[in-house]
Amino acid sequence: MRRALRLTVALLTALSLTAAGTPAAAHPAQPQWKPLAYTAAPADNPLKGFLPFAGDYQTFPHSMEWFYLPLRDVMTGPRQFRWDAFDAQLNAIAGRGHQAVFRFYLDYPGKPTGIPQYLLDAGLLTRPYPDFGNNGVSVSPDYDDPRLVDALENFITALGRRYDGDPRIGYITLGLIGFWGEWHTWPYDGWTQPENWMPGTDVLSRILARYEAAFDRTFLLARYPSQQNKPLNVGYHDDSFAFETLPPTSWHFVQRLIDEGVTDKWRTQPIGGELRPEIQSCLWDEPVSCTQHEDYAESVTQTHATWLINHAAFTGTGFTGDKYQRAVAAARSLGYELTVTEAALGRDRVSVRVANRGVAPFYAGWGTELAAVDSHGRIVRRWHTDWSLTGIQPGQDPTTLSARIDTRGLRPGHYSIVMRVDNPLRNGIPLRFANTAQNTGTGWLTLGGV
Repeated sequence: MRRALRLTVALLTALSLTAAGTPAAAHPAQPQWKPLAYTAAPADNPLKGFLPFAGDYQTFPHSMEWFYLPLRDVMTGPRQFRWDAFDAQLNAIAGRGHQAVFRFYLDYPGKPTGIPQYLLDAGLLTRPYPDFGNNGVSVSPDYDDPRLVDALENFITALGRRYDGDPRIGYITLGLIGFWGEWHTWPYDGWTQPENWMPGTDVLSRILARYEAAFDRTFLLARYPSQQNKPLNVGYHDDSFAFETLPPTSWHFVQRLIDEGVTDKWRTQPIGGELRPEIQSCLWDEPVSCTQHEDYAESVTQTHATWLINHAAFTGTGFTGDKYQRAVAAARSLGYELTVTEAALGRDRVSVRVANRGVAPFYAGWGTELAAVDSHGRIVRRWHTDWSLTGIQPGQDPTTLSARIDTRGLRPGHYSIVMRVDNPLRNGIPLRFANTAQNTGTGWLTLGGV
């Protein structure tokens, strides 16, 4: 699905024309287009917005939850895996109607090592360090050790085989390498300190290639853009968002995008990350009370970010009053905002025009269905369509979609025609269109009556 998305962007105009069916001249009795009124979509639309660390929070709207997991919790041998702890976390999050975003790690400063025990027992070289408050609690492994490289490749293959396309998962950040799994070992980078603890480029290329081969449907995000991942179907995550995001500083996220020539990667691959922890609360004060920060709206505009960890919005009693409303608006501004601008309904055909008023596409390949609702509010007929909302770009003309519907057997009368996007997570939050006719509970959008 991720590979198909790149083609979707290139062929968007052609798809729109194809979806629209035959020219109007062939249907002289074709119904008239009627506008649908716009209103802002909810801040907890699926696969976008602010995320907490995994837990049951009622203080702020959200559709996803974040967690870390040490690799040693699931990997017990070169090809032996124990998935119970991982599945338990996914199931707990899915049980709350949310999708998960996660990262596996080997080295998390201040936490016990995530290195599988069998590798430590085999004598894998590790390095203690005092930085980031670690004081030797975690250790940095020799990432170039062939035994570790094989282990990581085997793990990625097994993870993809078991979980690619799993509806419980929203996004996966690559992890595994560096402090916090963030693909850096600063200050042990060969510049700040003479030692460079990062793996060689050949090892990084192998890890990236294995991820690319293992996942086709679930979206992957890398911490930093690079020439190695530039051609791959991976997005990026900025874990210092609105703090070290904007150019021209060389190590800031957008400047890295510019330098690597991937400023348009967001059109096909998602951008996520984390609001820098120091600013997660103060950024919504009026005026902003952070001692250091960057403009949030400009950071969203330049990155086209879809999701951000902002755990401060969920802790304690959360935000209140105007501060809460500013944070909700900030969460809503992330990612897609799909709205049906017009609909045309006939006895055997339904057509819609869909625009994206957000900053990024809707990336997932979820299906779309139509239904007829009788005067008693009962769904009496459903039609599955081949419509795809994947990759509809912000700021472009609305995409026209059209489908034939078989109304044979329906009793004569008046019916409302409704549409919705199917969240594959059984009890997942439905995608809501930015329309006043949208039912926010069921996900059905009323297009009109026939």
